[in-house]
Amino acid sequence: SHSCPGGSEVPFYVGNLDSVFEKHQKWQTLLPRVTPFYAVKCNNNLAVLRTLSALGTGFDCASKREIEMVMSIGVTPDKIIYAHATKPQTHIRYACAQGVDMMTFDNEEELLKITRGHPNAKLLLRIAVDDSKSQVKLSTKFGATLGTVGSLLKRAHELDLDVKGVSFHVGSLCTDSVAYRWAIEEAHHVFEQARLIGFHLDLLDIGGGFSGHGLEMVLNSKALDEFFPADSGVRVIAEPGRYFVDSAFTLALNVFARKKVWNMLMSADGNGLDTMIMYYVTSGLHGAFGDIKLYPDKKHLFCPRYQSVIWGPTCDGADRIMDVWMPELNIGDWILVDNFGAYTIPLSTDFNGFEKPTIYLVVTPQIWKMQRRSDLRENSPSKCGNSCDTRSVLFKKYSINTDIYMVSLVLYVVYLRCTVE
Repeated sequence: SHSCPGGSEVPFYVGNLDSVFEKHQKWQTLLPRVTPFYAVKCNNNLAVLRTLSALGTGFDCASKREIEMVMSIGVTPDKIIYAHATKPQTHIRYACAQGVDMMTFDNEEELLKITRGHPNAKLLLRIAVDDSKSQVKLSTKFGATLGTVGSLLKRAHELDLDVKGVSFHVGSLCTDSVAYRWAIEEAHHVFEQARLIGFHLDLLDIGGGFSGHGLEMVLNSKALDEFFPADSGVRVIAEPGRYFVDSAFTLALNVFARKKVWNMLMSADGNGLDTMIMYYVTSGLHGAFGDIKLYPDKKHLFCPRYQSVIWGPTCDGADRIMDVWMPELNIGDWILVDNFGAYTIPLSTDFNGFEKPTIYLVVTPQIWKMQRRSDLRENSPSKCGNSCDTRSVLFKKYSINTDIYMVSLVLYVVYLRCTVE
């Protein structure tokens, strides 16, 4: 056998579960009337799900597998909304068998499937709203237009289905509070239409996509208090995903190869600020960056920067992460990507045999004890006998203190050369 030098190049995430807790506290302060149902699709890490479950949040699931996942950690059916307007028939039947009653629809064919698979479901009519103020738009694919709402409600009434409320989604990363005002006002109109048809609606789902100042925009719109005041008897829920996890995760990428290139427009010797440097890192578009738009950090760096291209590790010529001006790095250095917890982990693949990023989680004793108490409740014999005994062990495995030192090492290696203002 051969003895080879060690050193890991595997990409990894560091997730701060305290950040998830802090986001929950902020939600409770700013939107106490609105019950969050976490969007599992955004980041399905089990420790994240357990933390949110311990905090009392509900869960927005979009498939049979996501329902299975949250129920496996002790989440009860009343804490789940099957928030997908178009569902496979087998998934509808599965939801019925598990007692998951809340689900959405936006067309007549879906009503017929629900009649066959879950006739006792508690339904929310998803409406299409103006999403022009958002970076990620959804209303082209999902949602009933206001012109079709009346006929859909009448059809649901004919089928003896129980419509309980209205849902909408203004799109992800909304930039204007007026979008929420318009959507909430339109939902109120649908409530009035439903009342005339014979339904008594008492549930409003204001969707997700919250990030940054998203909660403040809902507050600033003042539409909830105007159209659905606290004494209206309407329960308000939401489907936040990235709000809870985006800033909680940082990705570390190893630079495993690099080369300098130039063309006739650059300096002949390939040196100086005109040189382009290509870096090859350990995760790319087939890994952590599959559905992510990147924006260069605008912090001023007191050191030379070079025109650079960051490539993923695969043989795919399109696996180009980004073009950016950045300080020169060496093979073996690490690159940190902050705010990387949303729509990254669930979308990673091992294409070309390159490993998915490892996940390391850190947590303070306060959050650990809270999660532990939740585990003890889940592990009670009346609920699951001995089948749940490994849950807290798995969580503890990812919470070792050495992860903190790993993060510090990465920060030191990446930023040693530059003073960042």
